Amino acid sequence: MQSHTITLNINEESHIVTVRAADTLLYTLRGKLGLTGAKPGCLNGDCGACTVNVDGWPMKSCLMLAVEAVGKKVTTIEGLKKAPIQQAFIENFAFQCGYCTPGFIMNCHSLIEQHPDADDRTIKEWLESNICRCTSYIEIEQAVKSVLKKK
Repeated sequence: MQSHTITLNINEESHIVTVRAADTLLYTLRGKLGLTGAKPGCLNGDCGACTVNVDGWPMKSCLMLAVEAVGKKVTTIEGLKKAPIQQAFIENFAFQCGYCTPGFIMNCHSLIEQHPDADDRTIKEWLESNICRCTSYIEIEQAVKSVLKKK
C-alpha cells in the first residue's frame, strides 16, 4: 500500500509523519508519535477510550484517518496542560482503573469549552459517548459540574 508524508498539528506542535491512507489517527498517535494517552478500546467508536480533541471538538481517534487530521488542530491528553477538568477528576474521585480516563477528560474538556453553561441533560448526553466499567458516572458528572461552577 502506498505511503504519504503528511504534517499534523498535534498538541500545538507540527509533526511530519509517513502514513498509509488507511492508518487511523489513533494508530498514528500511538505507533508513530509515541502519544499513548488515547487508548485502544473497542476500535469501532463505541467506547470513547481513544477520544482526542480536533479543532475543539471530541473525536474518537479510532474512527478518524490520520490524513483527515491534516490542517486541523489535534489535542491529546498529553497536550492538555493543567486544564481544570484534570484536577476536578482527582478531587471528585472520577476514575478507578484509569484506562478510560484520558478519553473522558478530553470529552469533558470539550464539553466545558463548547457549553460553558451546560445543564444536567447536556452533561449526560455528552457522557453517553464514553464507556467506563469501573466507576459510576456520578463522580464524572460532579467533576464537570465543579468546573462549570468556577467559570
